[in-house]
Amino acid sequence: MTDDFIQHSLSSPGVRRLQQDHARALTELSDRHAVTLESLLAILRSTRLDDRAARTMAIDAAAAALVQLRVTNDQQRDTVLEPVVGAFARLQSDLRPLERFGDLDVQFIEPPATGRALPGEVARAARAIVRNSVLAIVGDGAARRVRIQWDCDGLNLLIGIRDDGRGHLSARDDVLRPAAEHVVSLNGDLSVSSTEGWGSAIDIRLPLDPPALPEPLAEVTELSAREREVLRLLTAGSRNQEIATSLGISGNTVKFHVSNLLRKTGTRSRAELAALVR
Repeated sequence: MTDDFIQHSLSSPGVRRLQQDHARALTELSDRHAVTLESLLAILRSTRLDDRAARTMAIDAAAAALVQLRVTNDQQRDTVLEPVVGAFARLQSDLRPLERFGDLDVQFIEPPATGRALPGEVARAARAIVRNSVLAIVGDGAARRVRIQWDCDGLNLLIGIRDDGRGHLSARDDVLRPAAEHVVSLNGDLSVSSTEGWGSAIDIRLPLDPPALPEPLAEVTELSAREREVLRLLTAGSRNQEIATSLGISGNTVKFHVSNLLRKTGTRSRAELAALVR
C-alpha cells in the first residue's frame, strides 16, 4: 500500500464517514460477541448445572443475546440521547450473564437518575469501554469481584471499575488497549492504580460532548512521515512491538503515534483505523 493510496482513501469525506460507522458497528458487535461467548463458557463449565440444564441455559442465553443484538442495533439507529440510568441498565444487561453463570460477582453502583442524558455516541462508547475492561479483568483469572460505578458531574461521565484481583493491571497493558483507545478518541482520561494482592482500580472520564470529526482534509492529510510509516504497518496487521522493532523506536512512541492517528482520522480503535484505510 502506497502513501498516495492512504492519503486518497482518507480524503473522501462521504466514504470516510460510511467506513467509520461500519467499522464502529463491527467493533461493538465484536465486543458483545466476546461477552456472550464468555457467558456461554461460564454456563457450560458451571458445576451447579447438570448437562441438560447447562445445554438448555446455553441455548436460551445465545437466543437472548441474538435478540438483544438486533434490538440494540435498531435502538442505536434511532436514539440520539440516552438517559444515563437507561444506558447503565443496558450495560447491566450485557454483563449479567458473567455474574449469573460464572464465578465473578459484579456489583453495579447506579448513577443518579437526575444525571444529564448521554449523547448516543458517548453511551455506546462507555458501554464498550466497560465491557473491554471487564473482559481484561476476567482474562486475568484472579478476580472474583468487580464493582462498576457511573456518575455524572454535568460535563463528564465518570466511570469507576474496581476488582479484587492480583493488582498487576496497568494502563500500559495491551489488554486495556481497546478501552484506552476508545477513551482517547473521545478526549477523555483513563488511569489505573493497582496494589499487589488487593486489586486494581480503573478510573475513566468521558466528556459528554464528544469532539467533532476532523475536517475531511484539514488534519487527516497532514500526517508526518513517521505517522505514515506507523499507519502502513498497523494496516498490515503489525502489533505495537512489531512496529517498534521495525522502525527502531520504543513501544511508547508507537502508542503516541497511534493516538495521534486516531485523533486525526476520527476513529476509535486500531480496527476502525485499519478498516478506514482499507
